[in-house]
Amino acid sequence: MTAPTTEPFVHPALFYRGEKEYLHGTVPFIRDGLRAGEPVAVAVPGPNLGVLKKALGDDAADVRFLDMTEVGRNPGRIIPKVLRAFADAHRDTRVRIIGEPIWAGRSSVEYPACAQHEALINPAFQGREVTILCPYDAERLDEHVIADAYATHPVVISGGQEQRSTAYAPEQIVARYNLPLAPSAATEEFAFDAERLPDARHFAVERAERFGLSGIGLEDVALIVAELTTNSVVHGGGSGTIRVWSDGGQMMCEVRDQGHLSDPLAGRRPATRDQQGGRGLLLVHYLSDLVRIHTGPEGTSIRCYISR
Repeated sequence: MTAPTTEPFVHPALFYRGEKEYLHGTVPFIRDGLRAGEPVAVAVPGPNLGVLKKALGDDAADVRFLDMTEVGRNPGRIIPKVLRAFADAHRDTRVRIIGEPIWAGRSSVEYPACAQHEALINPAFQGREVTILCPYDAERLDEHVIADAYATHPVVISGGQEQRSTAYAPEQIVARYNLPLAPSAATEEFAFDAERLPDARHFAVERAERFGLSGIGLEDVALIVAELTTNSVVHGGGSGTIRVWSDGGQMMCEVRDQGHLSDPLAGRRPATRDQQGGRGLLLVHYLSDLVRIHTGPEGTSIRCYISR
């Protein structure tokens, strides 16, 4: 099943209600791709992986399966690490991907990043020979999530019928969810400039250790802070502030500066082999469980969530 279009990139949303509709919308899509000789990847939440593997039978052996709750825990790394990674590995042919980044259980804190991700798939793959089908559980997801899907997908499939989305406006979704971040619970703030970059890393690592991080977790915090603070010095007006705090099982690190992040796809493009610089925000997405960004003419705030 493919959506009618004159563009090489196809990005339909599939609204399903129950397992039967899920399989009706996904299994033919996979098998049509395999029959056409197209590489197929499926990145969906774990329970749906099991359902699809069972329904596909022997055909499952020819499909690349990924648990989206793991590889896509941070929506900001789905494009570079999941979708582009698979598509770029098969540049000589059209590819098909099922990507289900929004499932019942995604938190309200995660959702804005999820919606922006779905909107940004469109410019990220414009002109590419790729079809990405995005299933949405219409029974369990909130109504506003389904409404947003009409804005982020040029074509929608519901009840087995395909239609153009008259609400398609991905740029509006990117802007709508460029929300000011909720007030932090941090009790301390560290101001840094070029000379105080090492002190900023020490500030963050010391507090992360106090909040229970150790080993690789502390190393990740050091790298995240190094990239964000360096970006602030180079691109964000030469200085910034950093805050670190803990909430439940997560540690949060937030860097603010006076820069404006004008490229919505910054940090979501895979780095090329010969690329000089520009990998900082990409690395931050890879190391964090969630990254929330608010940017505008008045400055930029980047908040990273790291599980303890």
